[in-house]
Amino acid sequence: MFTGIVESIGIIKNITRKGQDARLEIVTSMGLDDVTIGDSIAVSGACLTVTDIGAGSFLADVSAETLEKTTLKAAKRGVAVNLEKALKLNSFLGGHLVLGHVDGIGSICDRMEKSGSIILGVEIDEDLSKYVVEKGSIAIDGISLTVNRCEKNRLYVNIIPHTARSTTLESKKVRDPVNVETDILGKYIEKLVNPDKKSVINEDFLAEHGFVK
Repeated sequence: MFTGIVESIGIIKNITRKGQDARLEIVTSMGLDDVTIGDSIAVSGACLTVTDIGAGSFLADVSAETLEKTTLKAAKRGVAVNLEKALKLNSFLGGHLVLGHVDGIGSICDRMEKSGSIILGVEIDEDLSKYVVEKGSIAIDGISLTVNRCEKNRLYVNIIPHTARSTTLESKKVRDPVNVETDILGKYIEKLVNPDKKSVINEDFLAEHGFVK
């Protein structure tokens, strides 16, 4: 589990294809002294397992499923990625709960600068739009962001200068792909109130207890 607060930008040094899977070697200035083999690191929002550690670098295997669902399927040497080590139970939750399980690939559809910040528009699959709400949380390439507004299958986020400098978002252009993970809370709520699952918590239950009118 992660918070969406990027710790460092890494660079893909090497990528080795292994059938439908792949292995990444990532160079980073992020401290790895507290990382052991088997630990999780979010790479641009995708949770990967560390399989080896070198001097200022680490290796991670990428499954065919992860390659299919994320921008890592187009990974190349020299590409920059956002890195975050797994959340410790005694750490501050500075962003929001991010699982590192990417829901899909979005596309930058708009980019503008306003008062030093960057406003990005991201187009996502319609199936994911129902989990996105104004002022809610979303992870874009592993970065915890607040949704400023949303319309149909588009959402807009504001990137402050610090976040832009500390992540790969500063270099993103229109039509660039990004990894998108919606807030897990919406998915749990949907399952709880889904009448097809015969849940005890449904619209009648919520109305009876004063949650909806």
